[in-house]
Amino acid sequence: MQDPASPIHRRSLVGGLEAAGLVVLAASLPSQARAEGDAARKVFEQALPNLPGQVLTAVVVEYAPGGKSPPHRHDASASVFAYVLSGSIRSQVEGGEVAVYRAGQHWFEPPGAHHVVSENASGTEPASLLAVLIAAAGARLTVYDP
Repeated sequence: MQDPASPIHRRSLVGGLEAAGLVVLAASLPSQARAEGDAARKVFEQALPNLPGQVLTAVVVEYAPGGKSPPHRHDASASVFAYVLSGSIRSQVEGGEVAVYRAGQHWFEPPGAHHVVSENASGTEPASLLAVLIAAAGARLTVYDP
């Protein structure tokens, strides 16, 4: 059994919390707007008392093999931290390079960024990520391109 104070256990706990955040984001998205092969569910939402008017939301996004999300933007007030929980995720924010992130890796999306690629990098294995967003209370967290 793993010692709860061990660095590995703490990393697993942090990864789990991050994954939970992605679930939260996904849950806030209208199901008809998402592409086939992805599912998102909100796992946590909390007003931040030290940042009046700001809310932290955590969402877990799960991708089936070959699954992807359509291009989208997050609210202009939203800073996004994404952490890969399992598998590998291909991601690109407009103006940046396409990158593949594996379990344990992360990236940051600045407020209002246009996320043009978000997909499972594997056609045979599932993948998941945790998205943690800090945004203005009442903000529409994700808006898909028309």
